[in-house]
Amino acid sequence: MKHYEVEILDAKTREKLCFLDKVEPQATIAEIKNLFTKSHPQWYPARQSLRLDPKGKSLKDEDVLQKLPVGTTATLYFRDLGAQISWVTVFLTEYAGPLFIYLLFYFRVPFIYGHRYDFTSSRHTVVHLACICHSFHYVKRLLETLFVHRFSHGTMPLRNIFKNCTYYWGFAAWMAYYINHPLYTPPTYGAQQVKLALAIFVICQLGNFSIHMALRDLRPAGSKTRKIPYPTKNPFTWLFLLVSCPNYTYEVGSWIGFAIMTQCLPGERLPSLSGPCL
Repeated sequence: MKHYEVEILDAKTREKLCFLDKVEPQATIAEIKNLFTKSHPQWYPARQSLRLDPKGKSLKDEDVLQKLPVGTTATLYFRDLGAQISWVTVFLTEYAGPLFIYLLFYFRVPFIYGHRYDFTSSRHTVVHLACICHSFHYVKRLLETLFVHRFSHGTMPLRNIFKNCTYYWGFAAWMAYYINHPLYTPPTYGAQQVKLALAIFVICQLGNFSIHMALRDLRPAGSKTRKIPYPTKNPFTWLFLLVSCPNYTYEVGSWIGFAIMTQCLPGERLPSLSGPCL
């Protein structure tokens, strides 16, 4: 069996970083990354991007060497993706923050609204209902991260966690400040407005969860399989007939319902698109 020789160059400087001798033809890019890490431990596999052209697309981990358009002496170009962090860690950090931050405003801890309001409670039912809905939403997200979501990529750049957390945590603080403010006034149309908006929020949360479960079932555990989603017997999944990622449609609907229920504009935020649809 003829073996391959693999030369790995820096994509920017063209400097030779590594030369691998006697590489099996059936070796995958993931296996080549592991071999490369042995000579450069600072670049662990998740941090590596290997490509056939310095400005080309990254090769997939499952790509097989002998099926690539290269000769028996293959030249690959390396780019450092930077420090990486797992998607699970990112999601848990993003979602735990708003849950905790909102409760700080709800319980009116000191130094937020002034000393006279420390640890006081709102007399408006909608304020307590909003806290329940907000907490439910993020507890749901945390549980989905742990038990439902199956990610196509194991990691993302570490720098993204600061951007994502600024978005989630900042919006949580912004809406929580107004909704839990001692001078907050309830919705104009009273209980009817609250009940209608609450129904919208709950329905959309159920729809969002249904779509997440449907997407989960498309990818076997431990795989990176991508399949086209179709509606199932669950009526909430019928939205697949109209949009590609109805989980985001339901997410938007949930926050519109929350904004109507509290009559607070900061509650009507857009969902983050940082996570993969599949």
